[in-house]
Amino acid sequence: MTVADEPPASLDSPPDPRSRARSHLRSVAVPSEHGGWGLTIEPVVLGLLLRPSWAGLMIGVATVLAFLSRTPIKVVLVDLHRHRWLERSRVALSVSIVEVLAMVVLISLATLIAGWSWWIPVLVAAPMIVVELWYDARSRSRRLVPELFGAVGIAASVAAITVAGDADWALAAGAWTVLAARAIGSIPFVRAQIGFLRRGEPGTTTVVLAQSASVAIGVVAVLLDSRLAIGLAAVVLLALFQLAAARRPPSSAKVLGLTQMALGFALVFATAIGVAFA
Repeated sequence: MTVADEPPASLDSPPDPRSRARSHLRSVAVPSEHGGWGLTIEPVVLGLLLRPSWAGLMIGVATVLAFLSRTPIKVVLVDLHRHRWLERSRVALSVSIVEVLAMVVLISLATLIAGWSWWIPVLVAAPMIVVELWYDARSRSRRLVPELFGAVGIAASVAAITVAGDADWALAAGAWTVLAARAIGSIPFVRAQIGFLRRGEPGTTTVVLAQSASVAIGVVAVLLDSRLAIGLAAVVLLALFQLAAARRPPSSAKVLGLTQMALGFALVFATAIGVAFA
């Protein structure tokens, strides 16, 4: 019998253990929140554009690892909260340990190079991350509160990176505020757009309130550091775009996500250029 003539595997055949292991690894190691990639990388890019340094680069990589480690940590927390321990729990624990150890190494090296001052924004943001993990453990991570707290908390990395690069505190706090304004305007907008896709009902009231809060927070950034005026202008333009877009549904969730990522990075580069030429 040739290879082409071999009968297909029986439906009753046991699953390949290697395939099952890969499936577990993928499910616990790859974040399902695609929008989270942009919200995590944006502060890293902005921080390195404003004040590049080796310590800042290490903090940036550690920030991305923190985002990646949230997925396996969430699996472990959910399974512990439900009083169960599965094969995926074991895999998730192993992955989270590796990622956390890598973070510890990077953070330690950054501290040796740049000192302890960059820890201040991290400690300020820590309660927000704790709130997000509390919701994660109860399988409520898709709610508005944890999404906002998580996005604003991870944006603190821009302040940590800039301080590690010897930036003044006004610029560090202002840059964090610009990205907080971006998140506070965009996350409710995206949620309303997804609801529009699913139910055919626009959430314009929520979007209006979110854009108003976004612009107000952007103004605070300029009060902290006038060099962030272009960042405020980008926040205002983003708010106006989202107000107009809220009246019509997006063509698809994928297009919505890609558009948000493009707009987020446009805001980052505009902010960095504004500071450079101020």
